[in-house]
Amino acid sequence: MNLLEIFDKTTEFGYRTEKDDNTTLKLSDLRKTKLTLTQINRLRIMNDIRQLEHEQDLEAVKAQFKAPVEAPVM
Repeated sequence: MNLLEIFDKTTEFGYRTEKDDNTTLKLSDLRKTKLTLTQINRLRIMNDIRQLEHEQDLEAVKAQFKAPVEAPVM
């Protein structure tokens, strides 16, 4: 997550939805939680988005720090 995403709530990149249940586990919860197919699919999509963003960041860094093109000497 980028810093700007914290302040800009209008952009949703597939990281989370409003209907997510973020309840904490209690000591009396003895069973493991099982991932549903929906949750697994969302995790896959989130991973794809992060990979795409990382590749875009690398392209931007390569463009910023590439060697300057020198004019040919005549």
